[in-house]
Amino acid sequence: MGGSNESIEQTRKDGDRSSSLAICLVSGGMDSCVTAAIARTENDELGFLHVSYGQRTEAREQRAFSDLADHFGIRKRLVASIEYLKLIGGSSLTDQRIKVAEANLAAREIPTSYVPFRNSHLLAIATSWAEVTGAGSIYIGAVAEDSSGYPDCRPEFYEAFQKTIDAGTKPDTHIEIRTPIINMRKSEIIERGLELAAPLELTWSCYVSEDVACGRCDSCALRLRAFADAGLADPIRYA
Repeated sequence: MGGSNESIEQTRKDGDRSSSLAICLVSGGMDSCVTAAIARTENDELGFLHVSYGQRTEAREQRAFSDLADHFGIRKRLVASIEYLKLIGGSSLTDQRIKVAEANLAAREIPTSYVPFRNSHLLAIATSWAEVTGAGSIYIGAVAEDSSGYPDCRPEFYEAFQKTIDAGTKPDTHIEIRTPIINMRKSEIIERGLELAAPLELTWSCYVSEDVACGRCDSCALRLRAFADAGLADPIRYA
């Protein structure tokens, strides 16, 4: 792959800036917000990419994406739609026939919210955009803490996809996947975000609701536990 595991798994020091454009995948959630804040310290220019795939809270996530892009002063933005993932189904996020289960953070099986192979689609879009714009890196807010449920959040997935990028782009193209928070606990992500003044109050994590977060789905439960572990109050509203 283009670079070592360390380059994918660790955040570079704030003073070590690249002079090139970086593409940052921004769902509108907490993890992508902190990843964007990290990417801003390491690059001179960012492009923000948001992908809609027919998820239940698509409109609210797009609003969070726009708010974050405005906050970070991002001029280069792309919103892509891959609604065929909704047609494929297989996830409670995209298929209304599948109920979003209440959180069970002790469970080890893959949750119903897993969207089959979703992150490969997101990275493919990001790679295409990066190659066209000349970006040298793609940032994605993957967290290995989630990997017990989501196989495409594991470090080995990103190592494998890096090889795909290296093999499938032009010989003079050099794009590196960066996953700066992949080895952090959720509470550590919050703490890092606060260090960087990341606007966590603009983010949205709930899988169910678009007005007030439900507080019961997996994503809400992980977020609430993280803020509790960090000894902080979550700035968004819950039912």
